[in-house]
Amino acid sequence: MQKSEIFKKDRKYVWHPYTQEKHSSNIVITGGQGARLFTDNGRILIDAVSSWWVNLHGHANTYIADKIAEQSRKLEHVIFGGFTHAPAVELAERLLRHLPSGQSKIFYSDNGSTSVEIGLKMACQYWFNKEAKRTKIISFNGAYHGDTIGTMSVGARTVFSNPFKPYMFENIFIDAPVSGHENEAVDQLRKAISSEDVIAFIFEPLVQGTAGMVMHSADTLSQMIKICRENNVLTIADEVATGFGRTGKFFASDYLSETADIICLSKGITGGFMALGATSCTEEIYSAFYDDSKMKTFFHGHSYTANPLACSAALASLDIMEDEKTWRDIERISLRHTSFLQDIEKYAPAVSSRQLGTIAVVEIKTSEETSYFNPARDTLYNFFIENGVILRPLGNVIYILPPYCISDEELDLVYGIIEKAVIKFAPA
Repeated sequence: MQKSEIFKKDRKYVWHPYTQEKHSSNIVITGGQGARLFTDNGRILIDAVSSWWVNLHGHANTYIADKIAEQSRKLEHVIFGGFTHAPAVELAERLLRHLPSGQSKIFYSDNGSTSVEIGLKMACQYWFNKEAKRTKIISFNGAYHGDTIGTMSVGARTVFSNPFKPYMFENIFIDAPVSGHENEAVDQLRKAISSEDVIAFIFEPLVQGTAGMVMHSADTLSQMIKICRENNVLTIADEVATGFGRTGKFFASDYLSETADIICLSKGITGGFMALGATSCTEEIYSAFYDDSKMKTFFHGHSYTANPLACSAALASLDIMEDEKTWRDIERISLRHTSFLQDIEKYAPAVSSRQLGTIAVVEIKTSEETSYFNPARDTLYNFFIENGVILRPLGNVIYILPPYCISDEELDLVYGIIEKAVIKFAPA
């Protein structure tokens, strides 16, 4: 297809996510290399958000591409009900090696929403199989766990979910243990557990992404997990966005002294090459389904469960994650973020900043409240694109979440453009 045709036919045939199509004007991308993407009119854009947080090691990474090609010549796919294959087995073994202690089994799916939906269903059926009647799940205010009906039910009630309210189940929302409000969060958890038949407590560990990169206390979250365990309530860590080095550790759960019963993974799992989700659980969870009765089977699956190509991409991405150079890059990016944020604080109180590992956040103060629909978002987004950087602000919250291969020079360009935005758009 000619480059000139792509935009025209896209407008005619394609429906894009999170997009009001009447006002959209999609940029045609023809290729990528490392942290850079190339447009049809010859522009270069620095991908400072890793294409929705999935791209760990850079675009068109030849090592991962070669491993996918190699696997494609052996086996592209096979039904995973009643069959298995080496990439799925090896990936499960290696994921469990890196996950916090106590995880025992991996259940595969194909994206973040499904990995969380599976975690929720595992928790619900765990109690069903034990013939215990429990009806409620606890999550944080502002939570985002996906776009299926189940994951929306445990997420914040917003315009995203308004059309589906009649079909969503009731949920208990409590505050996240943000700085200065840790005790309130713990008290709310205790109250919820004491007054309801609680199935599980689900959380985004340490960073609530869509809520505006809200960060909270590892010590208090560990305390909350311990309270759940003491009260026989399951815990689910949604590591879809925080996994695979983003927070400076392999998983955000590695900052915690307590481990969740179920952990949900996706996004960076394949380095951005293929769609894949994985949900891990403890042996105790698995044992509630392992029974002579077929009625205790976990009746869930996907046509592309454990796709061999996706598993091979994930194995290749893990190879790179296990390389010392990757962790040197993660530390380099984290240190440079810290230096940049210290510098950007000179514009306070017009801005505030926060960071965890390779996630750096600059929040511009506006007359509107901090939210996904803060009108500053479109102004900031367009400014960044015009200046050659892909940043997708969460309302008035600008975040940087780059691939680990990004160079110092590329980071400096991103930092410089953000500082220009602060000078131009932040209140004096």
